[in-house]
Amino acid sequence: MSSCCPPARPGAEALDRGPVAVGTARLDAMVELPGGTFRMGTDDPDGFPDDHEGPVREVTVGAFAIGAHTVTNALFAEFVDATGYRTDAERFGWSYVFAKFLPGHLRRSSPRLEQTPWWCGVEGAQWRHPEGPGSDLDGRADHPVVHVSWHDATAFCTWAGARLPTEAEWEYAARGGLDQARYPWGDELTPGGEHRCNIWQGRFPTHDAAEDGWSGTAPVHAFEPNGFGLYNAAGNVWEWCADWFDASERNRAMRGGSYLCHDSYCNRYRVAARTANTPDSSSGNLGFRVVAGGVRAR
Repeated sequence: MSSCCPPARPGAEALDRGPVAVGTARLDAMVELPGGTFRMGTDDPDGFPDDHEGPVREVTVGAFAIGAHTVTNALFAEFVDATGYRTDAERFGWSYVFAKFLPGHLRRSSPRLEQTPWWCGVEGAQWRHPEGPGSDLDGRADHPVVHVSWHDATAFCTWAGARLPTEAEWEYAARGGLDQARYPWGDELTPGGEHRCNIWQGRFPTHDAAEDGWSGTAPVHAFEPNGFGLYNAAGNVWEWCADWFDASERNRAMRGGSYLCHDSYCNRYRVAARTANTPDSSSGNLGFRVVAGGVRAR
């Protein structure tokens, strides 16, 4: 996958995660959608054929409710406080952090991926400490929780009486009622010069001009919602989905792009774009939103 995509955790041993408490949480604002038939996927020449974005096909989804935004640090903290849950990043003892966000001593001491050296495997990085030891969530209660694996996201859903969206549900909701538009708001990235999402501006990976107002995560209510009332369905953080990415059943699908995406190398903040990762992987640009009700697409 391309460089803005969260890297996979290499050769991770199996973890005994144990049971997760089942309950019904106070979920943040949910958007009720009637479901229906829409045209899923894209034949956009700027897309990635290897990601199987196309062909365009008609898909029907039932009625469901979806989070207006991704799960926040504040809500994830309620889950952890209620259950004592430990995330995969905590159990493995490390997670991936974008090098630019690290203090000098961690940039120098943390191992990097050879093909994407802007990613550091940082000991102690986890959802409460997004940039590793010494970092915290001050001022970020309303930002998306990150450093959560697919397993962590599904554990939260079990506790909350919810589930992860299917890719079809996610795309139907992210399109906001528009047919085959490139972005959740239309076909122009910055209509009238207005930034509509949190992505990278500048020269990657050395300089983020932050012209959209944010470097790193933004609050979950940043920018205008789409036609269905969903916030940040493009950019900010990648979002786990319920589905396997392909028939190999090794990686889970992710949608939406993140604050590291840039059209010079990875325009996966398009609404039909998709990528994947192993279900135990985590990073500083990967979160999730939840769904309630509904049935699988056909």
